[in-house]
Amino acid sequence: MLTKEHFESYAGKEAFKEVVQSNSTKKNFESLMETLDYESELLKLQAELVDLQQWTAKHKKRVCVLFEGRDAAGKGGAIRRFTEHLNPRSMRVVALTKPTEIEKGQWYFRRYIKELPEPGELVFFDRSWYNRAVVEPVMDFCGDEQYQKFMVQVPEFEHMLYEDGVIIIKFWFSISKEEQKKRFKSRLKNPLKQWKFSPVDKEGQKRWDKYTFYKEQMFSQTHTSFSPWIIIKTNNKKQARLESIRYVLSRFDYDRKGSSKTTVLPDPNVVQRYHRMITQID
Repeated sequence: MLTKEHFESYAGKEAFKEVVQSNSTKKNFESLMETLDYESELLKLQAELVDLQQWTAKHKKRVCVLFEGRDAAGKGGAIRRFTEHLNPRSMRVVALTKPTEIEKGQWYFRRYIKELPEPGELVFFDRSWYNRAVVEPVMDFCGDEQYQKFMVQVPEFEHMLYEDGVIIIKFWFSISKEEQKKRFKSRLKNPLKQWKFSPVDKEGQKRWDKYTFYKEQMFSQTHTSFSPWIIIKTNNKKQARLESIRYVLSRFDYDRKGSSKTTVLPDPNVVQRYHRMITQID
């Protein structure tokens, strides 16, 4: 067990690591080292994101990052790590509530068009127009005609954005059914996270196979060369955060790229473009 004296006698990182190792169980030591390595790596990548944001503002780029995935897949946590140290003046997080009665009578994409990035801005969507591709049909929130119309229109919609210079990155955070169940239980035990759990989440476990069907339909019909789906394939939240950040950084040739002395290239075992033959965990 570590004592006050251990901290007072601190003589450098490596020496202190040996002290911690000798006073901890193997499991606790490995967990602590993993956390420390993660925090160190995250900070370096966040510094790269600051450089990317400055470059985006300087060159008036419009960058739109969509975070999709099943409930409890880690979308919100990843977005928080992306945005933690960015300048809020040229960055926004969009998490729309269910449409109003007026919005229900409008063209489906209209409420999302209003949220697209201005020149020099980064916008992160915590769920997006792809609600209509998976969540809505699974939960019977839309009719079949509405769903089919969306699936026809969305590639054309994204192609228009692409031609107009909007850079779209589409993430799907992939987790297993067992991991989702585990995270739901964790949420219910944590008073700070109970608000995240809803009847829709509970229903999602029951309709897992239906989610899978619509997810695959979405990938096969909306994965394009100009707007591909990028799958973050891991049950490890920390790994998902680091690798998704690396993917975004790898997409741009911004000033001072790599100055943090860490790799900005994603792990291909975790970050993959959608392909019908790739085995998925969800």
